[in-house]
Amino acid sequence: MFGKTVGAALLWVFAATGAHAAEQPAKGEIVVGQTMPYSGPVSSGGTVGKAHAAYFDMINERGGINGRKVRLLSLDDAFSPPKTVEQTRRLIEQDEALLIFGSLGTATNRATQRYLNAKRVPQLFLATGADTFSDPKTYPYTVPGVPNYGVEAAVFARHILQRLPNARIAILFQNDDYGRTYVSAFKAALGDVADKMIVAQAAYEVTEPMISSQIVTLRASNADILMNFSLGKFTAQAIQRVRELGWKPIQFLPYAVSSPKVLSPGGSPGELAGLISTGFVKTPSDPAWADDPEYKDYLAWIRKYYPGGDPTDDLNVLAYVSAGLLTHVLSTAGDDLSRENLIRIASNLSDVRVPMLLPGITANTSPANYRIFERLQLLQFDGTHWSRLMEQNPGTKQ
Repeated sequence: MFGKTVGAALLWVFAATGAHAAEQPAKGEIVVGQTMPYSGPVSSGGTVGKAHAAYFDMINERGGINGRKVRLLSLDDAFSPPKTVEQTRRLIEQDEALLIFGSLGTATNRATQRYLNAKRVPQLFLATGADTFSDPKTYPYTVPGVPNYGVEAAVFARHILQRLPNARIAILFQNDDYGRTYVSAFKAALGDVADKMIVAQAAYEVTEPMISSQIVTLRASNADILMNFSLGKFTAQAIQRVRELGWKPIQFLPYAVSSPKVLSPGGSPGELAGLISTGFVKTPSDPAWADDPEYKDYLAWIRKYYPGGDPTDDLNVLAYVSAGLLTHVLSTAGDDLSRENLIRIASNLSDVRVPMLLPGITANTSPANYRIFERLQLLQFDGTHWSRLMEQNPGTKQ
């Protein structure tokens, strides 16, 4: 969906000179590693890695970070945890990457988390919000780059309790850490009324080709809300099947699957109207940002450095933000690029704002709390773009 896929054994090497970056001398470089699902069931997420590469192309063209070029080594893991382990070990033990950055996926990142922490390798600004990546006591070298899934689930639950307290809720979820985190946090946020409000649940495995039967099962519950805690192609499948069945629940879905590229197979823009999600970055399709200087800079960047990328894809904005956060950490580190100093900086962010974050949202971490973004805004799709409904603050820093 986002251009060519990358074979599992093929190494993508990005720097200012693009594909020829491997010819550059290692002296003076900052070697950063990551794994991405360039192939497999959620290959649409591969655009995150391509956008990261484009961001550091821009940084390198401007002289690098404190005079050093960034060399990003991005390997395909096909969204397979065993492959992620293999590729991550290669990045650390053979390619001598200083850190792992921005890798996408809950199960995939979890597969390498213990290994990286044991070796004291920073695992920074990951594209996953499961609880295990916000656990500094157990995994001090892992810092997420997106809101915690539990925070987002609590935002959904609070909105439903306030606006739709008599709703009947059905839940679709991916049967792994990603989906189960959303379900458990959502139930916890509903509290004592969870058992009463939730009338049906259905899980699916990421290896399944279709999830039609799960939607049929949920439809039979006559629920008027569908919590769509799915990922990748399954999100669009669910939306399409709901429409085919003539079912008209209010559908809530995570920010991770709110991208037009993910949703478009599920129906025309008009057919997608009414979907509710959350946001912490400026949505490219929202006309409210048309004259915003940060948005204009973002557009100029993607057109120059990632011309094959879709500027309306929220995943590319996510990549832009997380790459900005890593640039902040590396810049702050100066000449001390030790892993200990990098994780010290990453775990002590104080109201750090990088371009394309929504107004009022900043990155904050402390040694006791790695939930980097705890302010989210509810968004609703109106048939043309996502617009803000209301602002929620599910918690405060500890």
